[in-house]
Amino acid sequence: MRYLNRRYRDIDRATDVLSFSQREGQFPGLRPDILGDIVISVPTAARQARERNHSLGREIERLLVHGLLHLLGYDHERGPAEARRMRRKEVRLCQRISA
Repeated sequence: MRYLNRRYRDIDRATDVLSFSQREGQFPGLRPDILGDIVISVPTAARQARERNHSLGREIERLLVHGLLHLLGYDHERGPAEARRMRRKEVRLCQRISA
C-alpha cells in the first residue's frame, strides 16, 4: 500500500484505502460502466477496527464506502467543508449498509 501511495500520489507512507478512477487519464470513456478500482489495506483496516472498537468487517465496509465516494467525485482533501460533506455521506451510506 505504501508503494501504491508513493507511486500514484507521491506520498511516501502507507494508507488505508486508495481509489483509482477509470474515468480519468488516457482512456476515460473506454469502459463507462466501470467507476474504477478500490484497494484496501487489510492490516491497516484491522488496526483501525481495533482502535475504533468495532469489527474488521465494519471497518472494511467503511473504507469501501470511502473509496467509492472518491470514485464518485468526493474529496476530503479539498478543504474542511468538503471533508464534512464527504463524512456525512459516508456515515449515511454505512448506516444503510448496516441496517
